[in-house]
Amino acid sequence: MRAIKDEIVNLTESPLYEYRQRNNYFPVIGQGDHYAEIMFIGEAPGKNEAETGRPFCGASGRVLDQLLASIGLPREAVYVTNIVKDRPPNNRDPLKTEIDLYAPFLERQIDIIQPKALATLGRFSMEFILRRFGAYRPGARISQLHGTVIPVRLAYGMATVAPLYHPAAALYNASQRGTLEDDFQVLRQFIGSKQAAIITKEA
Repeated sequence: MRAIKDEIVNLTESPLYEYRQRNNYFPVIGQGDHYAEIMFIGEAPGKNEAETGRPFCGASGRVLDQLLASIGLPREAVYVTNIVKDRPPNNRDPLKTEIDLYAPFLERQIDIIQPKALATLGRFSMEFILRRFGAYRPGARISQLHGTVIPVRLAYGMATVAPLYHPAAALYNASQRGTLEDDFQVLRQFIGSKQAAIITKEA
């Protein structure tokens, strides 16, 4: 992980590098347990994340923490990251060139952590991960796939993609909070002995 961080920090060829430097932002590599059973993957950092270098640290992050608590998991028991590691201007969607540049770093993170479940946060992340690992269903929408589990074959073996709405959805639409809480229940099956030990320690 240290090598990945160093490479991203010095990724001068990134079209987002100058924007990062000009605004005194940090790249957001990821945070959490490097042996996590569950890996959460968002789209790209927002302003709060770029200012701190930590993923999901603003209002969406508070919702994520609450959702994790609803299944008995502290943030420390999972790993949280994004596809793109630098903030795009004005929180726009990442461009294909940016995704192509940053995606290999995410794949290396997945190979290092070897999670049982890739929990995608939002439509963009869901579509990217399903396409990347050959499980994309043409025409499928997050409104159809949220709360389901989709098996995928990764370099280290079989894993599961669990599409979830982005935590920000609960901030803009109160009715989505219940949906997110229900959908998070599918992640219980991936809580392993190491995560259970962390939960016991926290208690």
